[in-house]
Amino acid sequence: MQKIIITDFTRFSNPKIVCTAGIDLTNGQCIRPMPYLNAVFCKSENIVPGAILTGEFTPVQNLTAPHQEDMSYKNLSCMGPCTSSEFKLALHAGLCDSVENGFQIALADNQKHIPISHAIGKSIITIKIQPDKIEIVEGTYNQKKIKLNFTDNSGRVFKYIPITDLGFHGFAESIHLTNGLDTLNEFICSQSEVYLRLGLSRPWDNGKINGYWMQVNGLYTFPDYHHEIRSYR
Repeated sequence: MQKIIITDFTRFSNPKIVCTAGIDLTNGQCIRPMPYLNAVFCKSENIVPGAILTGEFTPVQNLTAPHQEDMSYKNLSCMGPCTSSEFKLALHAGLCDSVENGFQIALADNQKHIPISHAIGKSIITIKIQPDKIEIVEGTYNQKKIKLNFTDNSGRVFKYIPITDLGFHGFAESIHLTNGLDTLNEFICSQSEVYLRLGLSRPWDNGKINGYWMQVNGLYTFPDYHHEIRSYR
């Protein structure tokens, strides 16, 4: 049996399933249980970010880059929540000093995808962001949707990145129409540390570009976390 701390708990358009990923603290390995977990199962087992999940994991056959974290599983169970220090250790296992270094690529201005042809052995990284270098904003084409703007430690700016963090996205959209994004941004700015779990989508062609698109799998603050966000499903 292997034990992982859940660091990524992300949404789909189909609310019956969720994508999870976690870190094995014994070796720093990132594991994405496949097939995607049933949302009812996650609720019954209380699987959320910071939960300790145990199971028997084996690599999925014929993995395609960059999603090398995919693992088949059996006998999953939740052992309850980890400590704050354990969760930070899990985040640090995938910590990179910039997006470009993390995904091993030089990006053009405003580039939000990794080309299909780019060879890379991982699809999730952690970036530590200064709290005043991040902002939750309305989408440009659909103002009912929320996106993330941030500047990484290299000074590169990323705008309108989709937020797939299930709890964060759900709570932010629930307060959006009541002008609650300002309050949420103020909370983030009041924290000492902000960590982003930045992931890559499966291959997707938007009509102009076929690539792996960046998305925010998780947004975590220290020393405090927003209780309403992490209790939101």
